[in-house]
Parts: sequence; structure tokens; C-alpha cells
Amino acid sequence: MPATTTRPLTGFGTVSGAPQLPDGFTDVFDSALVRVGEVELHTVQGGAGQPLLLVGGWPQNWYAWRLVMPRLAEHFRVVAVDPRGVGPSDKPHGGYDTGTVAAELVALMRALGHERFAMAGHDVGMWIGYALAADHRDALERLALLDATIPGLAPDLPLFGPEAQNDLLWHFAFNRKRSLNEQLVRGREHLYYGDQFRQKATRPLPDSAVDFYVESLARDPEALRASFDYYRATDDNIAQNHQRTRHPLTLPVLSVAGAHGQGERLAALLDPVTERLDSVVLPDCGHYVPEEQPDALLGHLIPFLHH
Repeated sequence: MPATTTRPLTGFGTVSGAPQLPDGFTDVFDSALVRVGEVELHTVQGGAGQPLLLVGGWPQNWYAWRLVMPRLAEHFRVVAVDPRGVGPSDKPHGGYDTGTVAAELVALMRALGHERFAMAGHDVGMWIGYALAADHRDALERLALLDATIPGLAPDLPLFGPEAQNDLLWHFAFNRKRSLNEQLVRGREHLYYGDQFRQKATRPLPDSAVDFYVESLARDPEALRASFDYYRATDDNIAQNHQRTRHPLTLPVLSVAGAHGQGERLAALLDPVTERLDSVVLPDCGHYVPEEQPDALLGHLIPFLHH
């Protein structure tokens, strides 16, 4: 690996600048920027064993995995990444469709010396995980998908659905709007993102975590824009996913949903596009599976990855 490919990183958003990490976390994990093509991506790496890529979702970053990373690092070489637009990673204009992001993460893992790896993706990370498995079939060995719906796989939702459904999903339409949403949210990030975290967590996230996620988006106008760009790529993602569904995934896939998140809908979504699906629904859990039920998640994830 060329010495110029990766360099250590400290400061806000990195391992050295994140609140309330588990005991011993900083003894195992380090932050590094890795150059992949035209961008530098922030990674948090630690542990030894087979490589495991962790990709979080909106409006979060690598920190969403903090409670499960120490246990995973006992078994695997863990690489938690902030994809383009997220955390300290570069935030280019464009390239936020899942096909582009997935290809970039395959290149990232290759830059780190990992030709084949396992992956877990939550929320937008699940969108990326499905794309990566479909587009790069030689790269992935196993795939865990956590509590999301996937544009282009899920049925189109009616505008006038039940209020509870609207509370969970209205942000899809809002986030796709160009320019206006940034102006409405800027300076009110705690209102907008705080509502998201409250609505979707059965077991509330700590204030320190919510504050960290919000600050990550509030301190850089480009971060706010990039977070919405993932949703502004929805038309592209739908078109790509319609193509991907023609060839179901043949690798082993684990779906993990919160009972108060996607619940049974997640397995129903994935069943038609996978050939080897194991699914589990975690009780007393909302959308934020790795933070609300880390031990229960590990109880399913580690055996699945070890097969």
C-alpha cells in the first residue's frame, strides 16, 4: 500500500473528537483519511481478522457503530467508513447515487489491501450495501442489511397514507428538494434532526450522540448539502435498482430490523432480490439498531459473519 494512500486524522468527528466512546475504544481504533481517486474518505479502523466494512446512514456517520465495534474487532479487521459527503470525508458535488458510492467503497477496501470483505450497512448504508453486492459480486462475501427501505425495491407510497407512516417517511420527499431544504434547516439543525431521532428511536439515543450527529452536519454547510444529495439521487437509485433486481443476490444476506422500525417489512422487501436470506426482528427496538440494541445485534451478526 503506498504510503501516500492513508494518513492519520485527529479532531472533531474522528476517534479523538467523538464523545462517550466505549472504554478502551481509542486503544483499538484509529482515524485515518484514505485517498480513493479524487476524494479522501475518513475511516475508523481496528482489530484483526477477516475484513469487515461498516457503513452507516442518514443523518449519522461512523459513530453509529461505536457500541458494536469493540466486540467486532475481536474477530475482524473493522473498517467503519464515512462515505463521500459524510463526517470528515470530502464532500464533492455529485456522485451520491448508490452505484458511484458503492464503487468508491470497493476501491477504498482495495486501497487498504482487502480484495474481498464482508459488509454491514444501516439506513443509507443499506442502500449502498445492496448496490455494492449487486454491482461487485466478486468483492463481497457476506452482507448484513439493517432497518431501511430501498428506493426502487419498495412499492411507491401514496401521498395520503396514515399519519404514522408520514411521520416516518416524510423526510424522503423533503430531503430531495433542491436548495430550499438547506435554507430551511440551516441554523435549525437541532430542530430537524432532533425530531428525526425522537420519532424513530424506541430506546432514545443519548443527548451526547444526537448532539454529535447534529454538530457534524451544522458546522459545515457542505455537510448539510451533501446529506441531502444522497436523497437527491433517488431517481438514479430507482433506475439502478430496477436493473439490479434482474439478478438476485447469491451471497448470504442477513436482514436485521427493529420491531418498531421496519419490522417484518424488511425481510419482505429483500426476499425477492436475495437467494440466501436470514432475517431477524429485534424487539424493543426502533430504527437505530446498532445503538438501541447493540448486544442483540451482535448476537446475530457475529455468528452470521463467522459461517
